[in-house]
Amino acid sequence: MNTRDLVLSALFAAIIVALGLLPPIPIGIIPVPITAQSLGVMLAGVVLGARRGTIAVLIVVLLVIIGMPVLSGGRGGLAVFAGPTAGFFIGWIFAAFVTGYLSERLVKPEQTSLNQGIGFFIAAVIGGVVVLYAFGIAWLAINIGFTKAFFGSLGFVPGDLIKAVVAALVGRAVMAGYPLLPQRS
Repeated sequence: MNTRDLVLSALFAAIIVALGLLPPIPIGIIPVPITAQSLGVMLAGVVLGARRGTIAVLIVVLLVIIGMPVLSGGRGGLAVFAGPTAGFFIGWIFAAFVTGYLSERLVKPEQTSLNQGIGFFIAAVIGGVVVLYAFGIAWLAINIGFTKAFFGSLGFVPGDLIKAVVAALVGRAVMAGYPLLPQRS
């Protein structure tokens, strides 16, 4: 990993943290609020790729472990790993990796803008929604039961699909606007 990779990963870790400054929105169905930080995870994967995007998320995880209040609502510390959102939080690592991996495989510079955008969207949905929800729902199911966790999480899907569209548009814009940005892998 060179200096540029580390700087880009740190930048996206900062973006994820900055998105946590937006206040969480509780929806009451399950004890998990709507936050903007999952958008940052999708963006890290789409723009940076699997390796650097995962490193960006791991930087945020490390900050949480050492007690920094970098999660939405000013949360941080080891208590996060015992709360109802722990599955989603741990799922960020895998979501960034899968989103980045699929972006690297589905999106090529020689494709049309539309095809690139669709590829980024598919990557963000599979990684940032499907994979993330698999971890989050599994953890919630331990605490509140699978049926309540699954159906309660469905209320978040429309917002996360909007986040995937935003991630796809940003990924496409970065690919077009910064052709000197090194390969995402």
